[in-house]
Amino acid sequence: MTGDIEQSSRVRFPGISSRAYEHPADRGALAVLRAVPAVGPVIKAVAAAFSERGERLVQVASSVRVGPKQFPDLHRLQNEVAAAFDLQEVPELFVRHSPLVNAQTRGIDKPFIVLNSALVERFDREQLRWVVGHEMGHAMSGHGLYNTILDRLLGLRYTMGWNPAGTFAMRAVIAALYEWQRKTELSCDRAGLLAGQDPQAALRVHLAFAGDTGDQVDIASFLEQAKEYEGEDIRDSILKLLDNEQRSHPLAVVRAAELQRWAASEEYREILTGTYPRREDDHPTNNLTDDIKGAARSYKESMSSSADPLIKTINDIGETVMGAAGKMWSKVAPNGAAE
Repeated sequence: MTGDIEQSSRVRFPGISSRAYEHPADRGALAVLRAVPAVGPVIKAVAAAFSERGERLVQVASSVRVGPKQFPDLHRLQNEVAAAFDLQEVPELFVRHSPLVNAQTRGIDKPFIVLNSALVERFDREQLRWVVGHEMGHAMSGHGLYNTILDRLLGLRYTMGWNPAGTFAMRAVIAALYEWQRKTELSCDRAGLLAGQDPQAALRVHLAFAGDTGDQVDIASFLEQAKEYEGEDIRDSILKLLDNEQRSHPLAVVRAAELQRWAASEEYREILTGTYPRREDDHPTNNLTDDIKGAARSYKESMSSSADPLIKTINDIGETVMGAAGKMWSKVAPNGAAE
């Protein structure tokens, strides 16, 4: 790791595992994929055919690579975030010309981060720290590997238009992958918060994504919109399901409210005091059951607290199904006891 690193009161996280910040639904999906030995090599083989190296070369040819002599302030921030997460290999960072306020992480074997010039010009240092932390979260979690599945399926969908049955089945798979992808964004919002430990900076980023153009927005009113979005009309519930089916990112007010809840949680406070999973303890097959249970628990809790009438109905059905599943598990689990 090169470059000056700011000395500050922000906490660093030696040996932190990505499991510390991953949303339970994201972690559960990742656990299943990571626990199957053949999945990673197969996806990497498929991805190789589409040339990850080529994507990086495009950035080298058309973007500015951040370093000691190019965007030096951003380079220092890049190293500070990597140091906070105790990363020995820092993902490359590029700035590309674009009027869109956006950023992305690409790559599987050697992830790299791309920031749009509009984002770099508009955001202050702490907003940029949050964004870089968010994108490094994607790299640490290996989301690029699994996002490749979705990218390839989206491409295949258009080649299967002649086969209605195949297209319908693929639509269900794609919808499920989009749901997982939205949860990866919630995960990496948490990574961004750990990088900067400044919930207000995170809120300012979400406001920017929603349309904030300066000092014309009130944060409390913005968060109130999240409660309004929850709604109590089943017609709105159906519209929201249809609208979100193929979204890769949660809506801005949803992300803001979700992250503020996590910032106020005991889980976040424990991480700041040094209680979090370590990379040295990551054993996918050992953690699989806990991760899947955590995902199910997360969905149940979000349903229970929701004012959305459709979600409440789904929750009632879900509780019945989980009760039946629990009885079945108690019969087949080791020692005949459900956990």
